[in-house]
Amino acid sequence: MSTPEPHIRRGGWRLMREVSTREPRWIALGVGCALGWTLAKIAIPLFALQAIDEGIDPYDREALLGWSIAIVAATIVVGVFTYFRRKSAFAISLRAEAELRRRLFDHLQRLHFAYHDRAQIGELMARVSTDAKQVQMLVVFIPIAGANFVMIVGVSVVLFALNAKLALVAMASLPVLLAIATKFSSILHPVAMGLQEQLAGVSHVVEESLSGVRVVKGFGAEEVQNGRLAVAADGVYERGMALAKLRATFNPLLEILPMLSLVAVLYVGGREVIEGRLSVAELIAFNTYILMLIFPLRMTSFMVAQVSRASASAQRVYEILATAPEIVERKDAQPLPEGRGEVRFEDVTFGYGEGAKILRGFDLTIRPGESVALVGATATGKSTVARLVPRFYDVDAGRVTLDGVDVRDLRLSDLRDAVGLVFEDTFLFTDTVRANIGFAEAEATAEDVERAALLAGAHDFIDNLGDGYDSMLGEHGYSLSGGQRQRVAIARAILADPRVLILDDATSSVDPTKEHEIRDALGEVMRDRTTIIIAHRPATIALADRVVLIDEGKVAAEGTHRELLATSAAYRTVLAQAEAHEAAS
Repeated sequence: MSTPEPHIRRGGWRLMREVSTREPRWIALGVGCALGWTLAKIAIPLFALQAIDEGIDPYDREALLGWSIAIVAATIVVGVFTYFRRKSAFAISLRAEAELRRRLFDHLQRLHFAYHDRAQIGELMARVSTDAKQVQMLVVFIPIAGANFVMIVGVSVVLFALNAKLALVAMASLPVLLAIATKFSSILHPVAMGLQEQLAGVSHVVEESLSGVRVVKGFGAEEVQNGRLAVAADGVYERGMALAKLRATFNPLLEILPMLSLVAVLYVGGREVIEGRLSVAELIAFNTYILMLIFPLRMTSFMVAQVSRASASAQRVYEILATAPEIVERKDAQPLPEGRGEVRFEDVTFGYGEGAKILRGFDLTIRPGESVALVGATATGKSTVARLVPRFYDVDAGRVTLDGVDVRDLRLSDLRDAVGLVFEDTFLFTDTVRANIGFAEAEATAEDVERAALLAGAHDFIDNLGDGYDSMLGEHGYSLSGGQRQRVAIARAILADPRVLILDDATSSVDPTKEHEIRDALGEVMRDRTTIIIAHRPATIALADRVVLIDEGKVAAEGTHRELLATSAAYRTVLAQAEAHEAAS
């Protein structure tokens, strides 16, 4: 477990303060109710003292009745203020939790692809859910903790007003408790941070196992995953037990020290009563106040533990929020000018992170309305070229332009709207077929959706589903075949009507015997539209006006499919390797 940087720790505390102070009206209500609750609680023993002194000894029915009514009224006030205090506490905490999750979700969507290439989904999910919940659990107790603090201060004042000597006896243990609580907190924090990290590990194993359940079952690896989960769960158990052991050590002190104070007060106070310097009613009231301090002191243990867990969680949340997006829109970003989708790569150099460069001085011009197929061996940069157009990554050198403008100078929303993508790994949402096709086009009509499906060759199979376009798809769309998912994804890109269409191995999941069903549809969609095709099947490559062979990060050859077959041995080798790989799979 790594120790967080000081600025991360400070940021975590600042984040908790920000999200918990966004509702000043609820805070004011909570503070007011806490004060009212405290005053009413403190008043009850004083009323009881007066009832004994004035109503019982000497006996006075009216005084006894009056003070009894006062006690009942104070009890009702306590109940009313308890209701509003708890309501305000939950209002503040639940809004804080929602705000944390909103910030996290918004920031995660703005973070660059390189961040998500490294991040673990289970870990991110744990920070959005478990860590945000820990902060909420602390915030919900802030008004209660405030009331307890006021209770301790108020009771202390009353005790000194009643009898300073006894008050000193009663409060003698408080400095000891404060020192122990401070030590407890410093020991607890790293354990709490470790527990949150172990919980994230469990989330990661569960997420991977469920997302990859087909792989797990296909290899009969259920026991392997069960073993991974057992290791992660054991880590949670060990950290949880370490936390429980610390609390079990601290809690008895909170029980013992107040009771020792009570015994000391009974002994010293009893002698005061015997010697006539203190009344029995005052001694009873004094002991009642000592007992009233026990619950706030017990809460101290919970609050110290929860503060440690919440601060650890807030630091984990802040760590994400403090990550700056690398792909950002410039302040002077310009709108996309009119054009038909000319794409240029000018002396582009690019590599992922600190690794070797994938593209080295890459030059390519794709004319408006032209379709170009990018072909090459594995890891030669074909998909990388496609990802630079919508600016998923920024080039290390050179530039990529769309209709004459460097993509880094364009508004991101305009750029992404102008580029439609269909990836090899198709992702569909758990929603209707219609909603998946119209995902990015909220204003699309039923006719628009069906037209896109027709162009993508998806209409017939959609029409044969139980509820047609209103059929619900399962997780990731796995209720459809690979080819069907791909055609829905193509329809989704078509509906966006982009200037530039990128098909990243978009027919790879389609059975070769059925590829002709969407090839004609793709030809229709590509007509007069700038299209980049990343493919390895000759039939799909042949759809392009021009084929570009990429090797060692540069354009090695270009021409039509037929021309390259006739003139380029490297091109024939790449196609032969692709065919052999497909035959083997």
